Amino acid sequence: MSITLSQYLTTAVQNNLIDSELSALISAVAQLSKDINDKVTHGALAGVLGMAGTDNVQGEHQKKLDVISNEIFVSGVEWTGSVAGMASEEMDDCLVTPSQFKRGKYLITFDPLDGSSNIDINAPIGTIFSITKAPEGEITNESFLIPGRQQVAAGYVMYSPQTILTFSFGKGVVMFTLNMNTGNYILTKENVQIPATTEEFAINMSNMRHWAAPVKEYVKDLLAGKDGPLGKNYNMRWVAAMVAEVHRVLCRGGIFMYPWDNRKPEQPGKLRLMYEANPMSFLIEQAGGAASTGKGAILDLQPEKLHQRVPVFLGAKEEVARVEEYHKKF
Repeated sequence: MSITLSQYLTTAVQNNLIDSELSALISAVAQLSKDINDKVTHGALAGVLGMAGTDNVQGEHQKKLDVISNEIFVSGVEWTGSVAGMASEEMDDCLVTPSQFKRGKYLITFDPLDGSSNIDINAPIGTIFSITKAPEGEITNESFLIPGRQQVAAGYVMYSPQTILTFSFGKGVVMFTLNMNTGNYILTKENVQIPATTEEFAINMSNMRHWAAPVKEYVKDLLAGKDGPLGKNYNMRWVAAMVAEVHRVLCRGGIFMYPWDNRKPEQPGKLRLMYEANPMSFLIEQAGGAASTGKGAILDLQPEKLHQRVPVFLGAKEEVARVEEYHKKF
């Protein structure tokens, strides 16, 4: 029998795995993702492609769908009674739940549309979210600076040939696929596990000349294949959307890497800790994998600011450990 998201969450509440507020919040994310999916699906027909003519807090040019998706996400969760505040990659500062809505016990951070460079070419994109407990008192940017280890739930929605909601509330990773005929998310995979070893890696090779020595050396050894020091052949993949890269790792293993590079040496990495690295690392660890900056677990980092960036190496445990060994050597 097919299990809907609503049935799954109701059972989780009844079994005291989550509370009703967290259930309502995940349900709201699922519901708003259908609106984003509709905009993505219609693309040029809905006039949502192209640039918005604005920049986000990181100084990146926003696409129209970035702005639209952010608005859909905010309006989709603020009324739930589950959140005290929210923070987005597309907003300078956090947003406190408006006074006309009940204040909830959770904070939610999100990247409303990951992989913006793929929007206009109809390649996979997604939405990433992270949920933590809200502190007592006034909600400020500092309220969100909680180590990823303390997340109570995290997940993503991938908009592709299938629309897939993947999440965890600390009891393993589950995947739901959107039935476009009924509008229901249906459970299609549970207890997702990542093999400890792999022969597949994902990294943007065009940046190799900019990487630090340990990453250059590691990738050089990957490319050396069976005759090199690692003794096996590796395949490379690159989709240029973290949601798609992590989804592939969860489905068939591998390692995904987005290291520091010297084009902006003052910037620790490219990916954002709060909106991308923490939620994805939570999923990866829940699936038996590992996630590291190259020098330690991402989930153990104490965030210093809302839009902090970090280097990311995540996926098969043995390969992530190997990356850390290369960093130690240098």
